[in-house]
Amino acid sequence: MSNKKYNRTEQSQEDEKNTLWGGRFTEATDTFVQRFTSSISFDYRLYQHDINGSIAHAMMLNKAGILTDKEKTEILTGLETIYHDIKDGNFKWSIELEDVHMNIEAALTSRIGDLGKKLHTGRSRNDQIATDFKLFIKDQIDLVVRLITELQRSIVNLAEQEAGTIMPGFTHLQAAQPISFGHHLMAWYEMLDRDYSRLIDCKKRANFSPLGSAALAGTTYNIDREYSAELLGFEAPTRNSLDSVSDRDFAIELASAVSLIMMHLSRFSEELILWSSSQFSFIEIPDRFCTGSSIMPQKKNPDVPELVRGKSGRVFGHLTSLLTLMKSQPLAYNKDNQEDKEPVFDLLDTVKDCLLAYSNMIPAIICNREEMEAAAIKGHTTATDLADYLVIKGIPFRDAHEIVGKAVGYAIEGKKDLSSLDLNELKRFSALISEDVFDIITVKGSVNARNHTGGTAISQVLLATKAARKNLDTRENK
Repeated sequence: MSNKKYNRTEQSQEDEKNTLWGGRFTEATDTFVQRFTSSISFDYRLYQHDINGSIAHAMMLNKAGILTDKEKTEILTGLETIYHDIKDGNFKWSIELEDVHMNIEAALTSRIGDLGKKLHTGRSRNDQIATDFKLFIKDQIDLVVRLITELQRSIVNLAEQEAGTIMPGFTHLQAAQPISFGHHLMAWYEMLDRDYSRLIDCKKRANFSPLGSAALAGTTYNIDREYSAELLGFEAPTRNSLDSVSDRDFAIELASAVSLIMMHLSRFSEELILWSSSQFSFIEIPDRFCTGSSIMPQKKNPDVPELVRGKSGRVFGHLTSLLTLMKSQPLAYNKDNQEDKEPVFDLLDTVKDCLLAYSNMIPAIICNREEMEAAAIKGHTTATDLADYLVIKGIPFRDAHEIVGKAVGYAIEGKKDLSSLDLNELKRFSALISEDVFDIITVKGSVNARNHTGGTAISQVLLATKAARKNLDTRENK
């Protein structure tokens, strides 16, 4: 973290800290304990949401008659100046003041006097941090889904461009049946579409305001939680004060959804790494997304996909960390929950970078179409089509399967591909085979024969890209 963002004050602020919570204590906090328990080194990132929450709380206190109009105006003006100081890098964060909440509250009190102390009426740091964290996560979800949409659009554009590019589809990493590269890319689109919907659902469940739950049991003041929730853009206040301050399901659910995104990106990465290798040579990744070797001058390493693949483990670790953090906590709030911020901050930074990298890289991929089609031909990938052909001619599938297996064995022995056998050779295995077999036994014929929803036919791929583009346009115009 840069010094501009975080500076420990030269002069101790223990006096200010004691005015916030020190009345019960008879001795100063140990210096090591101050550093060990402080969260300001990372939760300063919540400053905008903390200030927004304080503004809404002040407006609610005014509506409830706890703050006068003049007091409300002074508090709001003070918070506004603090916000601009932080944004401009002119605010000094203090370890002695522990966290983002106490730093801002102390700054407010120093600027407007004891009136600043009235802001905390009817709330606790427990409901304050839960509110801040939810506001932060809601905003971050908006950013992540926007990046998912950008990546999906890049995928759709390339899929449309490569709808007729033939390649082998794989099972067990063995050539199985011919497909098109466009069809393969649209599988990636579908994976990301589920990721998008999961994040939208996650945001729905995070969209309830804990503010006003106070430490754990609510408050005796005549507050209006519905009003503060509305001001902050929440759907409604949470329903149980104990759950409100101790719940971190929304963070865990986010981590789970992001882990699935990273799992998908890691699978994309594995395929790009394989396809760009000299053993496959299906695609080329432009130089700007690769690096070389310090010792082997011929090397071109796909570092971006490799790093994305590696970073998936980092995000999975954060999910495990959050689950472990919460698994043994009794109700309500515990100091353990200070440890929820850094995993969430890092997993969000990571997934945003990875999505951005892919959005930039996908449109730049160069397809080696001849290599792809040649690989599809080599693997006897139309064997299933020949079996289906024989079934249509009246042969039971199991018998057809055996016949085609023998034909493949013959082709292998002759160092040929099944699709290159002539009619006389094919008739050796069944007299029912006729000239029309070549409509389906070629890789292009095989691909286009699957002309149904979700199938590999070029026309179906283009229908899928058209529907996807319409979906993305609708999403972005909401």
